[in-house]
Amino acid sequence: MRLAFITSNPGKVEEARKYFEPLGVEVYQLRVEYPEIQADTLEEVAEYGVRWLSERVEGPFFLDDSGLFIDALNGFPGVYSAYVYKTLGVDGILKLMEGVENRSAHFRSVIAYWDGEVHLFRGRVDGDIIHERRGSGGFGFDPIFVPRGFNRTFAEMTTEEKNTISHRGRALRAFAEWLKENLK
Repeated sequence: MRLAFITSNPGKVEEARKYFEPLGVEVYQLRVEYPEIQADTLEEVAEYGVRWLSERVEGPFFLDDSGLFIDALNGFPGVYSAYVYKTLGVDGILKLMEGVENRSAHFRSVIAYWDGEVHLFRGRVDGDIIHERRGSGGFGFDPIFVPRGFNRTFAEMTTEEKNTISHRGRALRAFAEWLKENLK
C-alpha cells in the first residue's frame, strides 16, 4: 500500500516512514497547499484540512497538525505554532519567555487520515522550554523543548530517539496500530 503524507516538511515524512515500513506501507510526501482554518483545537484544523483535500487528492492520505502549548503563555502558540514559528521563530519564543519561571509546556499532534472518512489519532508529550537553543537536529521548536524525564532537547536526539517519546511519534504509533488492524 502507498500512503501519501500531505506535508511540506520532509523531516515529518522521515519520522512517519519508521512506523509504516514494518507494515509494508510506503509513505511518500505529497506537497499540496490547503487552507488551515483558525480554530480552537488541532482536531478542528486537521479535520477541516483532510476534508478539503479529500475533494482534490486521490487515494488514502494523511496530514499532521501539531502545536507547542506553553503554560505560562496560556497555551500560546498552540494552534498557531506554524505561523508563530514562521514569524517569530525560536528566538521570538525565547524572548517572550525571558524572566518567566514556569517553563512547562507540551507538544500535541493530531493526525487526520482519509480513506473515505476521517480518522483522528492524537499524541502528546510534556516537557519544558529551556533558556537557549540546543542541538541541530529536528525542526521547528525542537531546539528549545526538553521532554520530561530527559536532559536533551528534541533537536539533540536522533529521529529514532525522538520518535519513541514525541507527540507525533505517539500519534503515528496509534495510527500505525489502527492501520495494522484495519488493513487485514
